[in-house]
Amino acid sequence: MKENVKASGRVVFALGNLLKVAFEGRVTQGEVAVVRIRGGFLKAEVIEVEGSIAKIQVFEDTSGVQLDTPVEFSDELLEIELGPGLLGEIFDGLQNPLEKVALRTGLFLERGVYIPALDREKVWLFNPSANPGDTVRRGDTLGTTRESHFDHRIMVPFKLYGTYTVESIEKAGSYTIDKTVAILKNEVGERFEVQMLQKWPIKFPLIEGNKMRPEEMMTTGMRIIDTMIPIAKGGTGCNPGPFGAGKTVTQQIVAKYSNVDIVVLTACGERAGEVVEVLKTFPELQDVFTNEPLMHRTTIICNTSSMPVAARESSVYVGMTIGEYYRQMGLDVLVLADSTSRWAQAMREMSGRLEEIPGEEAFPAYLASRIAAFYERAGLVLLRDGKKGSLTVIVAVSPSGGNIMGDPVSRATMSIVGAFICLSREYSDARRYPAIDPLKSWSKYRSIAARTLSEKESDWGEWIKKADSILARGEEVGRRMEVVGQEGTSMDDYLTYLLSELFSFSYLQQNGFDKEDVYASIDKQVEMFKLINTVFAVPFQFEDKDKAKTFFLELQNKIKNLNYVPQSSEPYMKMYEEVMHTIDRARVEIGG
Repeated sequence: MKENVKASGRVVFALGNLLKVAFEGRVTQGEVAVVRIRGGFLKAEVIEVEGSIAKIQVFEDTSGVQLDTPVEFSDELLEIELGPGLLGEIFDGLQNPLEKVALRTGLFLERGVYIPALDREKVWLFNPSANPGDTVRRGDTLGTTRESHFDHRIMVPFKLYGTYTVESIEKAGSYTIDKTVAILKNEVGERFEVQMLQKWPIKFPLIEGNKMRPEEMMTTGMRIIDTMIPIAKGGTGCNPGPFGAGKTVTQQIVAKYSNVDIVVLTACGERAGEVVEVLKTFPELQDVFTNEPLMHRTTIICNTSSMPVAARESSVYVGMTIGEYYRQMGLDVLVLADSTSRWAQAMREMSGRLEEIPGEEAFPAYLASRIAAFYERAGLVLLRDGKKGSLTVIVAVSPSGGNIMGDPVSRATMSIVGAFICLSREYSDARRYPAIDPLKSWSKYRSIAARTLSEKESDWGEWIKKADSILARGEEVGRRMEVVGQEGTSMDDYLTYLLSELFSFSYLQQNGFDKEDVYASIDKQVEMFKLINTVFAVPFQFEDKDKAKTFFLELQNKIKNLNYVPQSSEPYMKMYEEVMHTIDRARVEIGG
């Protein structure tokens, strides 16, 4: 049998990052191509094959590409490297380590510079857990090495399907990631060398095990999310909103304080200033759960708006694949992407160059299915060893003109996710932060949150229903008051409005610049929410609206101040007693 010869060709047409290449040989859609230019080469991906013409999208600027520029096809799909050393790193959309690229090129990154993602010289202490003669399959653990405060599993490569026998395995010792640590043999006698490094194509889901329904709440430290719009571990969510409403800040806070093991933060087409802020702040932050630097459990993927548009699509898949890899170790992983709107815009641009029939607002007709396939890679997985790993995905959406309900990307996303965290221009203009509208937002995971918190408070589900009712009625009264004024509103309706304002001001709003209020532990949230529901249960009776307003302003300020002191501190206990005294005084003096 003849060996497969890699295909090659020459450029016959160029339109921006899209090149048409006349080739000879065998070319597969999705494989990586190399465009030879003077002084180097550019990576590209085959996105369509028609006869002897392949259409490829180049991931970088194509200036210098001419007619008959040579192109070589690798016969390999677009893959990334997986192994110890991913945590704490900052990659671009093709998994180039940006710090090493900057050392090679200087302040301004040059095109055509590709560096292996994982360090080939660093040694890792390998501890074998399998023995010669053991029967293994893809994803099974052969050994471990310590990465940050996790046992990083060295697994049977996911590209190996079927049953294998461990022929030999290295003893405990320090090795580089490309050192062979085990040799496997399949049923027909073929031998495979296994390193601590493996590769996986980013556009194919990486999963081995049984997918399950989410069953545990993921806490974020944000009261409005954990209370009103909870997220489940292994669930999906999105936070759409207009420009300047706080999508990026919301995602950063979720990344910092969520109770997960690994965070993968993907900046897809973000403004460079926001990405620089993340790169400056994250290395200096301490993890509230481990008291170690936050970067020890974080991987950042950077694809700024100034980078080539073709790399936007790959950046979100790189982040997702890294998240799936750590999920297979039985860890809880959170993948954040900001924003998928710019990913969709990249798809629209490529679709237009391919002359495909456009859908709504010129987005490709397959937009909804592509978004659904992306979110479906999230989930809770039961591994063969009985452990569970979860991958939670939360993305930001930047609707055109701030029109959330009229944006095709927002609608396609909303139809598939489990939680919809809607940011509001009205709230941000009123300086109510986080600017999340609790009435437009929703979550399918409330029952999971209630079950998770049942040990702390059995009435949690009923409290949420009561708060929903107060907020909805309060907003309705507030809009009516804009027309008829305070005088044209009944006392009962006015009290409902004051209760909703108290709840929003003292509980749902959170100060991201205060070191204590920026993160609210779930224990403190439960206690504070119980206090709010104590206020809801008081049958207030006022004859004068001004007196009612004065009383509620006093009460909400006292409750708000509790957010700025540690829960177990003496000042907190004194302030809490003062709030309860104010509520009791209302019962006695007002007749409640």
